[in-house]
Amino acid sequence: MKRKLAVSLAGVAMVCSFAAMAEMVDTLKVFLPQDIKWGATPPSLPAGAEAAVLYGNPTKEGMFALRVKMPKGYKIAPHTHPKPEVITVISGKFSLGLGSKADRANIESLPAGSFSSMPPGVGHYVFVDEDAVVQINSIGPWSIDYLDPKDDPRLNVAPAK
Repeated sequence: MKRKLAVSLAGVAMVCSFAAMAEMVDTLKVFLPQDIKWGATPPSLPAGAEAAVLYGNPTKEGMFALRVKMPKGYKIAPHTHPKPEVITVISGKFSLGLGSKADRANIESLPAGSFSSMPPGVGHYVFVDEDAVVQINSIGPWSIDYLDPKDDPRLNVAPAK
């Protein structure tokens, strides 16, 4: 009996969450690859990449889809996010590591077509060894918290020598 009640409640919660998402999607949007307008990334990401917001607004409440085009050699230092982050590799290769120290020995290489979901608060980092485009889906406002403040490009702190 308890199991049936738990399954029923889970089903109701899932239907309600899908209904809430459907309410947020209020405009038909279609982007062909050649129509995507690339611009500056948020200041919280290291320089050198480009970004395109496909849906929503990462700085406001609600769902969003953000694509980030990263060149070979691009890195994002260990960091966390306060909300779940869903990543799809659109092209290239994106290497993802978990933990508080960027260590190439502990990365997983994600080729085009790969998918990753990250719960809030999980420390992770990125290496890009081949030009890559990834799509980030999450709920805004989006933020990134670097585990070492000297890695935060918003602070313009010179790295220790």
